[in-house]
Amino acid sequence: MAIDYVKLKHWAFEDVEQTYSEKDSMLYALGLGFGHDPLDEMQLRFVYEKDLVAVPTMAVVLGSPGFWLKDPATGVDWVQAVHGEHSLTLHKPLPSAGTVIGRLRVSAIVDKGKDKGALLVQERTLHDKESGDVLATIEHLTFCRGDGGFSGIPGNGPKGGDPAPAAKPGTPDALPDAVCDLPTLPQAALLYRLNSDYNPLHADPSVARAAGFVRPILHGLCTYGVAGRSILKTYCGYDPGRFLGLGARFSAPVFPGETIRTEMWRRGDTVHFRSRAIERNVVVLSSGVAKVAS
Repeated sequence: MAIDYVKLKHWAFEDVEQTYSEKDSMLYALGLGFGHDPLDEMQLRFVYEKDLVAVPTMAVVLGSPGFWLKDPATGVDWVQAVHGEHSLTLHKPLPSAGTVIGRLRVSAIVDKGKDKGALLVQERTLHDKESGDVLATIEHLTFCRGDGGFSGIPGNGPKGGDPAPAAKPGTPDALPDAVCDLPTLPQAALLYRLNSDYNPLHADPSVARAAGFVRPILHGLCTYGVAGRSILKTYCGYDPGRFLGLGARFSAPVFPGETIRTEMWRRGDTVHFRSRAIERNVVVLSSGVAKVAS
């Protein structure tokens, strides 16, 4: 079954209302390793109810409809769908507890060719229910490896689908301005999955082996959050109000317990970065770009 461009581009999503508590905010932070040094009072603000603040990247797990591409009516071969890139723009600091409304739309579908797959870009806005304010905009790029060639079917959308999104910038050809090493817990995936991603790939050794991994892997968005934590620590002094956005490409998985090294280059209010798993010297996030306030 091929992608029906018109149907998928105009897929009707219901608003997703989600109430989260201070406990949820603390659990998200613990999954990223906050509190690793329990005497560090800057980290403690994210995992202790006294003066609690939310980790900015928690926005990516709120107000989501889940893995909707698994619906057969989408025409997407979901088994071959890969999470390619993720971007977050913060418009306001995320409250430590509250009720949010997630509104999703398909912003682009790009046909790369019959044997090259397709790109599907989703955009979700996160709204504070009480005030109506837009808190965040989240962009999620999925590489649909088995779904290229849909625009060759007569009447099935424009030739080539939509224009491809702009490529993320590469890493500067220079020594990094800062490096931050953060360990992950051996049980990090078991903690992080409680934020709502219950894919057994991250918990069940037999499922991981069937997928070609020696053991369960860390969620990509957990790796993303750890990189965000590095930038929050290095360039924002752990002040969520100074953390304005984060985008990156997923390059390779992390195994829980590995140390994630984030190399950073600051250019004004933009921080370019990449992250690697030190133990294997493998780049796990590439083409990273963060926005920070002075």
